Amino acid sequence: MKRNQIITLLMSLLFIGSLQAQEKLTLDLEAAKKHALNYNRTIIGSEYAVDQSQEQIWAAIAAGLPQVNASADYSNAMGASISIQFDENVPATEIPIKPSSNFNLQVGQLIFSGSYIVGVQTAKLAKKLSEKNRDKTEQEVVSQVVEGYQLVLISRESLEILRTNMSNLEEIYRKTEPLVRVGMMEQVELDQLSVQVNSLANAVRSSERQLVMAENLLRIQLGATAETELELTESLSDLIDGERTTGAASTFEPIQNVDFQLMDMQEDLTEKQIDMQKAAYLPTVSGFYNYTYKLLKPAFDTSPPHIVGFQLNIPVFSSGERRARVREAKLELQAVQNNKALLEEQLDIQYRQLQFNLNNAIENYETQKNNVKVSREVYLNLRRKYEQGMISSLELSTADSNYLQAESEYLTSMLEVLQSQNALNTLTGKIMNN
Repeated sequence: MKRNQIITLLMSLLFIGSLQAQEKLTLDLEAAKKHALNYNRTIIGSEYAVDQSQEQIWAAIAAGLPQVNASADYSNAMGASISIQFDENVPATEIPIKPSSNFNLQVGQLIFSGSYIVGVQTAKLAKKLSEKNRDKTEQEVVSQVVEGYQLVLISRESLEILRTNMSNLEEIYRKTEPLVRVGMMEQVELDQLSVQVNSLANAVRSSERQLVMAENLLRIQLGATAETELELTESLSDLIDGERTTGAASTFEPIQNVDFQLMDMQEDLTEKQIDMQKAAYLPTVSGFYNYTYKLLKPAFDTSPPHIVGFQLNIPVFSSGERRARVREAKLELQAVQNNKALLEEQLDIQYRQLQFNLNNAIENYETQKNNVKVSREVYLNLRRKYEQGMISSLELSTADSNYLQAESEYLTSMLEVLQSQNALNTLTGKIMNN
């Protein structure tokens, strides 16, 4: 009985394991983006950076809140005594030193510090910067997912075209064999077809490997396991029609770009660094309270149990160090502002170039779309003529190669349109909304 229960348990575990190993993701492009935002390891790492910056804010704030410290001590003079003699004719009085033990409680409070105020503000800006870095990471990952999704579809379409073409050539080869045997066609015709079939077989195997690589890359971008099966519900036609409908934005403002937003926040942080250096000129005021409880009182006890005090630190003269640091921070701000202006110019040029690339890609796509139709009609027409014995296999092979070349250029043109639109969407920040 126990043996049967163990076998049943093992079979159940194997069944559950097989279900986990056969995990399947059915995704359109929008679902793929959302999945990556939730499970991509790079994005998860950027979330940790945001959490760390929040803790840094609390640490900066806590430095200005009451600080309480407690301590205890014990001392023993090991039987020693204090010798007191007021008159040399009178013997010295020996007073033994008793063991002593104290409990101390100290409370400190920062009352005013310019550096503390600016430091808290800087920590808050640093958190906003980490959040913006997270946004940039998300945008980059989503852009990679879009390209990965498109590449898988292109790879699958290319493999399907090669397989279909190979199947057609194999059928022609099978029909040609009996014609060669009865002498209606020469052996060289069959040999040429054999070379073409073998070449296509190699191309199919290469395309299969490329598809596996593309799917594995998409799994990494999605944050999925290597065993996850991917079912992509959108076709190339869906994507190409959607992107061409979206088109390019008519206007572009640099603030739409995440890199420019990061540079803008970097400028704010640099301005805070100037304030931080200026705060070094301000005084610092703090207060404290000490309480001492004598656990073991000494023979002479002159220290009071309660002490309250204030401390004022006034910076007076630093030989120009503070002034130099302020000027250094101002120069750093000027450098950041210069880089910001440079980035603005670069983004404007990049936007114009990406628009140009997209328009060229669309025009090339329309051309290749017509070319593939013509090439297919030519191939089908020559295939019928070959089956009727009107042309040689060399002419058919040439037409077949031309047709495959046209299909390859057509798929490449589709990919160029999709990648150009994706690059433009990434630059303008639309990638997170599309």
